Amino acid sequence: MAIFNTLVSWLMIKRIHQIELFIKYPHDVQDEWFERLISEGKNTEWGKKYDYKSITNTHQYGERVPISTYEDLKPYIDRLRQGEQNILWPEEIKWFAKSSGTTSSKSKFIPVSNSSLDECHFKGGKDMLSLYVRNNPETMIFDGKGLVMGGSHNISEVSNESYYDGDLSAIIIQNLPFWAQFLKTPNLSIALMDEWEEKIELMARETMQHDVTNISGVPSWTMVLIKKVLELTGKDNLTEVWPNLEVFFHGGVNFDPYREQFKHLIPSSKMNYMETYNASEGFFGIQDMKNSSDLLLMLDYGIFYEFIPVEHLNDAHPKVVQLDQVLLNHNYALVISTNAGLWRYLIGDTVKFTSLNPFRIKITGRTKNFINAFGEELIVDNAEKALAVACSKCQVNIVDYTAAPLYLSGKESGAHEWLIEFENPPVNIDYFAETFDNALKSLNSDYEAKRYHNMILRPPIIRTMEPGTFYKWLKINGKLGGQHKVPRLSNNREIVDQILSGINS
Repeated sequence: MAIFNTLVSWLMIKRIHQIELFIKYPHDVQDEWFERLISEGKNTEWGKKYDYKSITNTHQYGERVPISTYEDLKPYIDRLRQGEQNILWPEEIKWFAKSSGTTSSKSKFIPVSNSSLDECHFKGGKDMLSLYVRNNPETMIFDGKGLVMGGSHNISEVSNESYYDGDLSAIIIQNLPFWAQFLKTPNLSIALMDEWEEKIELMARETMQHDVTNISGVPSWTMVLIKKVLELTGKDNLTEVWPNLEVFFHGGVNFDPYREQFKHLIPSSKMNYMETYNASEGFFGIQDMKNSSDLLLMLDYGIFYEFIPVEHLNDAHPKVVQLDQVLLNHNYALVISTNAGLWRYLIGDTVKFTSLNPFRIKITGRTKNFINAFGEELIVDNAEKALAVACSKCQVNIVDYTAAPLYLSGKESGAHEWLIEFENPPVNIDYFAETFDNALKSLNSDYEAKRYHNMILRPPIIRTMEPGTFYKWLKINGKLGGQHKVPRLSNNREIVDQILSGINS
């Protein structure tokens, strides 16, 4: 295995040359992908509708093809799921990544082509490893097993043809080449189970028998698995189970609220944490520096990028900029065109650029995952940073949370109500709330203005939830595992009231 580790590490390093090329020539690479996507899509139903054959530049593309949400593309995707082909992309589409989104209970079915699997998702996984090897040349990551927290998928038959939908992670695991399966644990029969409580038990029992050197997954579900492993082994921390564990590749949610918990459960100086931005719609970014969580925007994955400044998002004809026009530290809604047939698709994420050479980003929130009930424009990025400050000062950790507005009532000002499940609740909840409130004021001038003398917004209301509250909510709503996560901020009280009514019933 040591020889194998050396060989694979060498192969990974070879990919660094291609990464360096798109870093050096970002606009040329994006132009090439734009031309290729238009050429590939010109004979599809969508391409004919917008006459892709006559599109010669990105300006024409922006003038002719509308910005699309999932609701706009849903009629086309529904037809794909019924077996029709050549609608959005010329390849046969048999896989659909299922996602509930962050604010809606309705499932989305994102088409996944073979090209998007090979040129985007698999390439992203290899690049993640390549960048890790470059930054950690002494790694022995391939000398053991990689633990993957995957979801599940379903099979449906249409006209004697099989079509699959499920979590993106399950689609990737199912389609991995044999050599990659050899490096992973648990086995496919367990990894793709859809009954999550039984799955966690079986995953823990199998993986604790292996020499796990790396873990990939969403922090919340990975934490559940870690605690089950420790429960079954009777060990105090994970280094006693997997002494050669060296890295956790994570994505899906902000890692800051989980960081201290992981450090407590994995008290190892050699442990590394590496962030990725891999969504159902595409693999967009990878942390490429050891001491910064900023994400290198991956420009050669079959994706053409555009960006809408968030202040123009709700305009009738929103302003759209391309990569050569973006500004530092400005919030943009991400728009993508992909080799799976998503055309000028608004995925719902907001990002800001922290560097323009190379292009690096941070995820700042969701276009529909915010609170703006009183003009405060509170986004997830504000909330995560403020919670991190309050947690640090109060020496507590958060398991999960969600928040919604309490609207103006009579003479009483409005407020934000926060339902928080702590791993170790604060000794003084009032001090936690005050610290959190002050941090939000320092991060968001609109919030600070609305908090002036409590005239519009009074201090935040913090409600401490019992252990397992959010797990139960996910279970009741059929959202255990995979891409599902608790929505952080909502501009209405539907989720908060559902959780509170469940507690009080």
